[in-house]
Amino acid sequence: MRPIDYFDNGHDQDPDAVCLVQDDTGREYSYAEVRELTLRTGNGLLSAGFERGARGAVLSINDPIAFTCALSFLRAGLAWVPINPGNALEENIHALQDFDCQVLFYHSVFEPTIPAIKEQVPDIKLYVCIDGPGADAPAFDDWVQGFAADEIEIEDDQDDLATLQPTGGTTGRSKGARHTNRSISALIMAHLAVTSYDDQPPVYLAAAPMTHAGGYICFTILARGGTVIVQAKIEPGPFLAAIPKYGVTTLFLPPTVIYMFLSLPNIREVDFSSLRHFIYGAAPMSPDKLIEAMEVFGPVMTQMFGQSECAFPITYLSPADHAKAVASNNLKPLSSCGKIAPIARVAIMDDDGNRLPAGEIGEIVVHTPMVMQGYHKNPELTAEVSAHGWHHTGDIGYLDENNFLYIVDRKKDMIITGGFNVFSTEVEKAVMAHPAIQDCAVIGVPDDKWGEAVKAVVELRDGNTATEAEIIALCKDAIGSVKAPKSVEFTAELPRSSNGKVLKRAVREQFWADAERQVH
Repeated sequence: MRPIDYFDNGHDQDPDAVCLVQDDTGREYSYAEVRELTLRTGNGLLSAGFERGARGAVLSINDPIAFTCALSFLRAGLAWVPINPGNALEENIHALQDFDCQVLFYHSVFEPTIPAIKEQVPDIKLYVCIDGPGADAPAFDDWVQGFAADEIEIEDDQDDLATLQPTGGTTGRSKGARHTNRSISALIMAHLAVTSYDDQPPVYLAAAPMTHAGGYICFTILARGGTVIVQAKIEPGPFLAAIPKYGVTTLFLPPTVIYMFLSLPNIREVDFSSLRHFIYGAAPMSPDKLIEAMEVFGPVMTQMFGQSECAFPITYLSPADHAKAVASNNLKPLSSCGKIAPIARVAIMDDDGNRLPAGEIGEIVVHTPMVMQGYHKNPELTAEVSAHGWHHTGDIGYLDENNFLYIVDRKKDMIITGGFNVFSTEVEKAVMAHPAIQDCAVIGVPDDKWGEAVKAVVELRDGNTATEAEIIALCKDAIGSVKAPKSVEFTAELPRSSNGKVLKRAVREQFWADAERQVH
């Protein structure tokens, strides 16, 4: 099957069911309407001469038509390039250049950037503005009506490119993870295997960027004949109002945004009774904050672990796993990223390619059809992350005796202080136990005595205070003097990527401007 086949399965359950909703206008699109649009758009792309495997991008805020255009690429056998609307223009231009994009659907808010894109990405031959006529581009509504809604027959090839996902780009120029029909289909099947919507079609609130995990979850929702409520961005008022309004069953947010919601004074007044899965991922979540989230949102928290190069869930922590940990007062599993998903194998490997036993720390490696085909036009790096026949995640961790996976750090974030390895995530969990702290980043900074010293950069909750001394003392009690921060710095806001991840590189740079950091 190709990814579009899963959407068609959802359509066939009830063509008149609501597929996509634009929340701010109330505009609803039925499955039949969305399917017709993908056929017209797909035929338009093919009639314009774009061939199977060509790359097309969508540059837009969250929008039902933008996601319909992504589905249309898959319908026509083109590959979708999810361009992050929160990125700098230069970064998106690099992606469009590097990934050889030939088509760009865009939202009018990006009209001012189109001249620069046209100048620097001459391979793009077709521009269409999705919400009205552009300065030099047709409106989607006008353009799409010029093509028939004829069926498009494409031979199923599991190795055909489906999406070309830009990686985070937080350590340099973004790479392109080549995902095929096989890996996206595997993502859909993995989600269906670990989520339960047997009692009703799911309703998903898509407010996180649909160019990342927030968008890929839509494939699963639509495969079940569910409804996706689309919001342009995460705003607390509209987001919380939409949950009881639509009977939302499924949410996805990164932990940093969940922390922000937990700090809202009226959060416990919202009706969350419709929720079945509140999916979190993209970064570790403090167990203390996780318990608070369970108290606020209900027994629905669902962790999924994955990355741009390997779709999610590689592992998952189900609502039942969360509840069991709290009920048994064995909170350790809340620090894990869960059990291995049904269609994945996970191992821990040393630098020589040896698999390590339970409890030993090494690099997390993965076997699953969800792994990318490779990096676009980068065979050397592809070979590096595929060493010893496994996909290398770049995360350091261990499997316990019950096969729960624990991530202790990213390789590049490990701190070596006085000859001891200190994992930043362990320190961050200790820091986050302080009730006044909203979020934090722990890094190594230059130190004449220790080589690197552990430093915590913290963001406080509104209206709360804390001192450096009490945070250090709290950590010493929890994890010991070696791992505890030697210093604490307070900041109004930590730097974050457009999808909510704290950018440790940006935090680290200010302290290493005149020193060369050791590469671990």
